[in-house]
Amino acid sequence: MKKILAIIFVAIALSSCKVDRTPFGSMESEKIDKNPEEAIDGLLNGVYGQLKAWSDPMHRLGEYAGDNMMIRGSSTDPFYEFISFARTPNNSRLNTFWNSGYKAVAQASNIINMIPQGKSAAMDSKLGECYFVRGLMYFYLVRAYGRPYYQNPETNLGVPIVNGTPANVIDLILPDRATVKVTYEQVISDLKKAEELISVNRGPIYASKEAAQAILSRVYLYMSGTYENPNGTYAQLAVDYANKVIGASRYSLLQRGEFMKYNTFTPENNKETIFAIKRVASEFSGNDHYSGIGGMYSNIGGMGWGEMYASAKYIDLLNETGRNDWRPEKYKMVDARAAFIEPTYTKGTAGAYTEVFRFIKDDNGNTLNYAQDTVTRSGGIVTCKERKDVYTLTPVDAAQDIYTINYKNGKTYTGVIDYLITLNRAYPQFYIVKCSREGEDSQLHSPVISRLGEVYLNRAEAYAKLQNYSSALDDLNRIRTRSIIGGGYATLNAANAGDLIDKERQLELAYQAERSFDVFRNGKSLVRQYPGPQNQTTSISATDFRVVYYIPQDAINSYPGKLTQNPTN
Repeated sequence: MKKILAIIFVAIALSSCKVDRTPFGSMESEKIDKNPEEAIDGLLNGVYGQLKAWSDPMHRLGEYAGDNMMIRGSSTDPFYEFISFARTPNNSRLNTFWNSGYKAVAQASNIINMIPQGKSAAMDSKLGECYFVRGLMYFYLVRAYGRPYYQNPETNLGVPIVNGTPANVIDLILPDRATVKVTYEQVISDLKKAEELISVNRGPIYASKEAAQAILSRVYLYMSGTYENPNGTYAQLAVDYANKVIGASRYSLLQRGEFMKYNTFTPENNKETIFAIKRVASEFSGNDHYSGIGGMYSNIGGMGWGEMYASAKYIDLLNETGRNDWRPEKYKMVDARAAFIEPTYTKGTAGAYTEVFRFIKDDNGNTLNYAQDTVTRSGGIVTCKERKDVYTLTPVDAAQDIYTINYKNGKTYTGVIDYLITLNRAYPQFYIVKCSREGEDSQLHSPVISRLGEVYLNRAEAYAKLQNYSSALDDLNRIRTRSIIGGGYATLNAANAGDLIDKERQLELAYQAERSFDVFRNGKSLVRQYPGPQNQTTSISATDFRVVYYIPQDAINSYPGKLTQNPTN
């Protein structure tokens, strides 16, 4: 039975040659066999086509397992396991991630095996694109299913290395999972081959030499150990590949005003985007925008569930250097990245906003919840009312409407006077729009895989691990001062580098599926002590078995050979 299922899978991988919006299997196999060089464009589009389905669970498993967002309550959707860390091997979204990833690997490999290198520079460049996609897929697969690199990569398991369809699929026996180390070696080999072969830059929705270099800078960063025990060799390689991208001068950081609209630009019209998975509106119809990545974060134009919001932890980071005020007549973004958050202010029956004092309180023994209490101003005295209790607020910074409240439980909390935000269950709707509004007022979004802002942060971290704190500070502040005018750090040293660089990565790369991996690869624990249904009191350590996902059981059942599952405790 396994052999039958494997043959079916291989057949799907071979026939799924998608030309942008044409159906799978639209190219005739006889045409491909007769002249593969003429068919390469269609075949290559098929490879890119697999990334569209892959990018959805890729985002969710990376972002939802972090601390940038919260959900209004539990859900029956399989993605809730990413949030709750309730790992199971039967998860349909992980199935899609695995299957689409390996279909892309299979299709890219079959093109590589079908067309010999050296026919022409143009053909070699397209083969290089295949190597890029294959290396990218293996990297994303190993970071999801393999443990962080600093944890015994020689023995911990990565993912199977299957580079193309074997000649004999009837008696097919595929290898078990390679080690993390061997998987990373495959990733590096493929990306370096892509760097060597790609001579034509077709724009950020296709693989390019610089895209390969940008991912290599991240791969080597993942291999560079922790801040406490860095691997200098890999840190230097992360610097080297970041230098190649930055030094090429093909890409540039958006200026602050443009950056605040990053999500609205198509990848082709964004000079900071290095590689993105292109999506177009015609791929969605009817209510399909509900199921897009942005659909869980907001409701735009009547489309989207709008059930996940920016976490209080992330909002606090945004407000660290000054309050970001989203009130329409007082709109002021101290941190440019706050522009990707949109509270859903609600008006009363008279058409006016209601002033409230919003703060986070400790309820029922270490459970944090929001409070939005109606405000009354009388001269210089500001009070708020919660049911029958009236509190006089103490100003911390009256100009920014920041106050404290001495609450009835004996604790003092700091909060802000703001307008009433619509609640979904008990949670204010701080919509996230970083994954929406691409070129139109909808949930359209082309997931960004790499951009120049990340490359600077890669280099900053690598420099810090090399104890070159001056250069690290330059790169860190280049990103920070773009968003926070005059907000650069004065010093960077061994004592604060890890915290400051990780904080900036969290602020800058939020909602790009990086956060949870950034926490664990540096040996840190994920702490989610903020309002929401997640476990607020238990942190997830980097050595926890739940840091990695289970191999999909369907993949194990259909695999022609042994496919070892991840530990269950």
